[in-house]
Amino acid sequence: MPENEPWEYSLYIPNDPRAVTVCRRTARLILTMHGMIRLVDTAELLATELVSNAVRHTKGPAALRLRWRGGVLRIGAWDADPQPPEPPSKLGDLVEAEEGRGLALVRACADVWGWQPLARNGKRGKYVWCELVAAVRSCDQVSGS
Repeated sequence: MPENEPWEYSLYIPNDPRAVTVCRRTARLILTMHGMIRLVDTAELLATELVSNAVRHTKGPAALRLRWRGGVLRIGAWDADPQPPEPPSKLGDLVEAEEGRGLALVRACADVWGWQPLARNGKRGKYVWCELVAAVRSCDQVSGS
């Protein structure tokens, strides 16, 4: 498959904390197989944070979606809770926090992020996503680590 050819993968998961590890490893494998080694570490972190929020804060199933199109990688997590995500705090305010850093990391490491409500067959939920452009800098550079 040519490098610039668009692609999309979806992985549906149960509401089980072990599914976060499955999603993280699946994201790494997909990006490695597509030759996107530069994006792997940051994308893996972002996928983990989005899926972790979906599993931790909702009761139903969830899904991870990775989409490559036009030099942009979109990472998204769907869950069955229609409530919007809490707005992220500034990462610097959360250095000592035990939890609550997920969307702050997403905001710090992604080029853009957002969410949208979803409805299908009478069921409601939401899709939280972020994007990385192909020439993305690593998250270490963003957070100053």
